[in-house]
Amino acid sequence: MTISITRATPADADSMVKVQVAAFHYDSVMYPDVALGGPPGYDDVATMLEKIGQDETYKIAEGDRCIGGIVVYDRGDGHYHLDLIFLDPAYHNRGIGTQAMHFIEQTYPARVWSLDTPTYALRNQHFYEKFGYVKLYEHDENPDIRLIAYEKRIERGSV
Repeated sequence: MTISITRATPADADSMVKVQVAAFHYDSVMYPDVALGGPPGYDDVATMLEKIGQDETYKIAEGDRCIGGIVVYDRGDGHYHLDLIFLDPAYHNRGIGTQAMHFIEQTYPARVWSLDTPTYALRNQHFYEKFGYVKLYEHDENPDIRLIAYEKRIERGSV
């Protein structure tokens, strides 16, 4: 499957939110004890427009169809935070998430990557750990969501 990963524009916000809602709502299918929902603003076009304007936001597409997205925060000094990576559930298990992870790691000269994922999201945990992310600690997003903080340190060879 051929996908493209390009910087998102304001014109992409609506389609990205629709995919993001589908992706986060799928958690309630994967994990039946989890209520519908997602991170703050996941279902709000204004929040996506803000991310597109302020953060490093990418659209994942197959042809003209938006099938996912990525949001990266530059925390400075070679530290990047993967704020969001989401994919339309109809496109799971096709290697697209792996392509997206390779894209961000090749695009950014990170020495440290960080991210958070819910404690219930065992599939996500396995996915991040296969890329070398290590669990650091758990923390509360809000009273209903407990997150695991992950980190990956990159050793850059000297020339």
